[in-house]
Amino acid sequence: MLKVRPQLSLSGPGMTMTKPEKSACFPDPAPIDAYGDGGFRFAGMSHIGSLLCLPTGIYAWDAARVDDITRSSLESVIKTAGKIDILLIGTGATQVFIRMPVVATLKDAGLHAECMSTGAAARTYNVLLAEKRAVAAALIAVGERPLDQ
Repeated sequence: MLKVRPQLSLSGPGMTMTKPEKSACFPDPAPIDAYGDGGFRFAGMSHIGSLLCLPTGIYAWDAARVDDITRSSLESVIKTAGKIDILLIGTGATQVFIRMPVVATLKDAGLHAECMSTGAAARTYNVLLAEKRAVAAALIAVGERPLDQ
């Protein structure tokens, strides 16, 4: 069963939405099929908001802008650092570099992070995932969230 935060919208054939214990989760890595309008499509589902794509699955992420990227917001990434060779950080519509203390925290955890626009990060994530590489992506949603969501 997929657990979803009330402010998130995950939908797809055979999906059940319930109140979450923690956050939305798809239990496996999956390519990103589309992005924009404030969310993403993957694995036949739509998600409004930002995503953490990890080797352990795809999770809702509270970051909405680069300033929201902190050690705390990346705790799930840091916990799975041993399974990740490269971390792609999609910073929104344009490339923005994350703060140096966050870079240092990731480096201390053994993670190499590459910052790029969310579109570039999603495309790069898909290529590396298809190559069976140990990749993770932290993707800030781009575009306006539709008013009817």
